[in-house]
Amino acid sequence: MAWFKPKYLIYLLIVIALTWWSMNITGFDFRNFYRFGDAIQFVATRFFPIEWSLFPRLLEASLVTLAVAFLGSFFALLVALPISFMAAHNTSRHPFLYGLTRTSLSGLRSVPEIVFGLILVVALGLGPFPAVLAILLHNIGVLGKLISELIEAADPGPQEAMKTVGATRWVAVLFSILPQIWPNVLSHYFYRFEVAIRTSLILGFIGGGGLGQLLFNHFNSFYYTAVALDIIMIMALVIIVDFIGSYVRKRVI
Repeated sequence: MAWFKPKYLIYLLIVIALTWWSMNITGFDFRNFYRFGDAIQFVATRFFPIEWSLFPRLLEASLVTLAVAFLGSFFALLVALPISFMAAHNTSRHPFLYGLTRTSLSGLRSVPEIVFGLILVVALGLGPFPAVLAILLHNIGVLGKLISELIEAADPGPQEAMKTVGATRWVAVLFSILPQIWPNVLSHYFYRFEVAIRTSLILGFIGGGGLGQLLFNHFNSFYYTAVALDIIMIMALVIIVDFIGSYVRKRVI
């Protein structure tokens, strides 16, 4: 059988060795799972009853978090979409431009939002604006790479057909490739929007405002009944964005 070829056995040994090494270096031990019940008991005894009286304040903070995530991901899409055509080998005009764009996107993608946030909070001050910029910069790198790969995988037939009837190069690219990839572009965008909501919460820990900052304050003050409401609001935001994304994708497809 193909699975018993020597190279696959070598791969299996490598995976086993990496797993063993990772478990040792992280202190991972299956025997510790019995302590998971302590976490459940902690939540059951300290998180209830939920502090519903904070709902108006948390709703306002949730809207700030939603705005940060939306602006950061939406502006990133607007910037990444044209750049991605320069980062795709089948639409880039010159190998140097292709390499430069790819390298720039990799650089932006390699820096986590929290690092951008730490720098921008120091430079621009506390508040949601640095959080928006942090999400924007990182998502340009992520969306630029994802969309450029969609462009490279697009069917070249419609583009060649438009060129044969006299369309210019960029008109052919725009009207033959973009309709093919648009549903997947939206899918990637809404996924990054969901990720941006969770990221904006982390950025709130360093002064980015919104729901994350309240969550951080509630944890530090041992106000666990408020933390429970924070978690409910976070879940609600992600679920709402997921439903909206699914609806938009169905309408477009």
